[in-house]
Amino acid sequence: MVVAASVVALLGTVAGTLEALDDDGRRPREEARPVVTDVPAPLPPPVRTSGPPTPTPTPSPSASPSPSARTGSPTPAPAPTRTTAPAPPPTRPAPSRTTAAPTTRAQPSSAGLYRHPGSQVLDWVRANPGDPRAAVIRDRIADRPAAVWFADYTPENITARVRDVTSGGAANGQVPVLVPYTVPDRDCGGASQGGAPNLAAYDGWIDLFAAGLGEDEVVVVLEPDSIALAECLSGNDRDRRYRSLARAGRVLKAANPNARVYFDAGHSAWHAPATIAERLRAAGAGAADASDGIFTNVSNFHRTADEVAFARRVLDALGGAPGLGAVVDTSRNGNGAPPDGAWCDPRGRELGAPPTLTTGQARIDAFLWVKLPGESDGCRGRPGTFVPGYAYDLATGGS
Repeated sequence: MVVAASVVALLGTVAGTLEALDDDGRRPREEARPVVTDVPAPLPPPVRTSGPPTPTPTPSPSASPSPSARTGSPTPAPAPTRTTAPAPPPTRPAPSRTTAAPTTRAQPSSAGLYRHPGSQVLDWVRANPGDPRAAVIRDRIADRPAAVWFADYTPENITARVRDVTSGGAANGQVPVLVPYTVPDRDCGGASQGGAPNLAAYDGWIDLFAAGLGEDEVVVVLEPDSIALAECLSGNDRDRRYRSLARAGRVLKAANPNARVYFDAGHSAWHAPATIAERLRAAGAGAADASDGIFTNVSNFHRTADEVAFARRVLDALGGAPGLGAVVDTSRNGNGAPPDGAWCDPRGRELGAPPTLTTGQARIDAFLWVKLPGESDGCRGRPGTFVPGYAYDLATGGS
């Protein structure tokens, strides 16, 4: 796909993977292939052109498509991070499709963002206090708040797992960032394929997800790549997905009026603003009862200034409810995108602006670390696994 962060999900999914990696996760070519399980893995999107976008993947050494001919880099995929999720308590009734929803969007909070205690980078720091890189990785990455991904279709416990994160944020007076990533036909059947078995099942999963949101402020980054990467779907299937996403936004905001829900706009080197705005409008991103705006650059490397300008152009083209804003993933964009279009754990990248709900930028609601720096796209380690050498390079701007 196009994304990776700190994910509450899949106990044991990544267990045992770090031992097989050296410091930089190097391995024989055949072992570097993304494992097609519940763990998402990278897939590059098409490059934006002057006409309608069309996918242009080519083979790569890691068995994931490579954008070697592209001028922009795609968004590498997210993967679940091991954490401890409580056993699910009895699930409260899911929100109704007809539940009244707010007509004005939640306003950005002055509270800080929440850092969930379950992540691979925190585990590594705790387990390696004597490593000479540990202090840098702790101070510059592990101590920063990052998004929590829910990438597996587990309706039996999703409410409890979401509630574990939202209640932790509320107890600390902080705002968690959640990423539901379970839409059917995810990643267009690529390396991060997966999700719910069909849209009816997805709708039910979203109801259960929403039941865990609580009543305090929370940011939801809804289904990365679900709108920007939809070329594989037929026109009818795309329309059905968009209707399901619009429903998801309404359900999330009806369940918690303080939830801020953002929709997928890709990034500045992908679709033209008018093109992605048309898709966003069809998916409900302009409706006050479903959306607070858009997100860009998830797991990608494009500079913040470029993403801010792009997001504003998309919002202008989208129209919709007054006050819609944007959030930008700044986790790895400190040096911008590689000039050669490399996208899978490229060398020479650096951490971007720290996560914050106070950007000082008009119409930009937050800079977020949606992908947790140091978790591999699949080239310096298995997709989604934490590689300390990669994290240290990002933290120091090393190559």
